[in-house]
Amino acid sequence: MLSTTLTKLRTVAASAAVSVVALTASQVHAAEDFIFAHAMNTDHVFHSLSGRFMEGIEGSGVSVDYHPGGDLGDWTSLFEQSMQGVVPMTLTWGASEFDPRLDLAYLGYVVSNWKEARELYGPGSPMLDVYNSILENLDLHAVGIIPTDFGSVVIRKGVGAVPVNLPEDGSGLKIRVPGLPVAVERFNNFGFSAVPIPLSEVYTALQLGTVDARSFSTAVETYQLRDVLETNILTNDYFEHAFWLVNKSWWDGLETADREKLRSVIDATIEFAWTEAENKSNEFLQKARDAGINVVELTDKQLQALKDITYQNEWPAMEETLGTEVMTQVREAVGVK
Repeated sequence: MLSTTLTKLRTVAASAAVSVVALTASQVHAAEDFIFAHAMNTDHVFHSLSGRFMEGIEGSGVSVDYHPGGDLGDWTSLFEQSMQGVVPMTLTWGASEFDPRLDLAYLGYVVSNWKEARELYGPGSPMLDVYNSILENLDLHAVGIIPTDFGSVVIRKGVGAVPVNLPEDGSGLKIRVPGLPVAVERFNNFGFSAVPIPLSEVYTALQLGTVDARSFSTAVETYQLRDVLETNILTNDYFEHAFWLVNKSWWDGLETADREKLRSVIDATIEFAWTEAENKSNEFLQKARDAGINVVELTDKQLQALKDITYQNEWPAMEETLGTEVMTQVREAVGVK
């Protein structure tokens, strides 16, 4: 989703900003009346989180001009508008076209289960500090990380393979990966033949046998593709997450009382998001099982083998993008030397 959208939306950003750029500086920087926007429709978790947030600030004297569904631009446009302070608050993903270090979001095996994820990415967590050390250079601040789910490897119907002892079992299997160098490298290292394919073409590629498997599949996506899949292997190599972003100059310029009101409601909303995301993951994995998909958990030994491959190959390569300082922060947070 991310890689196929980036190049199309820079022009959208400019046109989308026109409708709001006429706001006066006092409007943009006043806590009592600010724009809060995201690009997803009202069925998405972003909308339900936004609703809880706005309910939480009712009666506080803070008024939000809420724009869901991409009213003010797509997710990369909103990222840029938040950098500019035009949209002071947004829910979005890290747009690495503005800083390649935001590709940190795709780094493998930072966490591998929900307990680790909450400890490292939850409110007040070490990874939030790491991301903010990057975002501050864009005049952005992440007030929270929004969890989605772990990525799995799924196998299309008719293949009959259950590649759990990697890299040996991956030999001869073609796997769809996003168009990201880190994804290609990871699954080649895992023994597969990595094939970059846009998300919109994944179903057809699996249906026609262009590839034997797909990576980066969350539980809900596995369930959505259930009629072409036979197996879901819980590799948990990738933890999908988004950001609750604010313009840093705007946020720092708020009255302390206003900022504390917002901070309190945001923290409570994000706590809900973590519980909800894990529940939804388990719910859709069970739906996948009920639909006849074989859901396979790796043994500790099998999982450790994948971690070792990732730490020995992918992490040193990613350090070239992130820089030694950021990578050292990540290693310290995760406890990997």
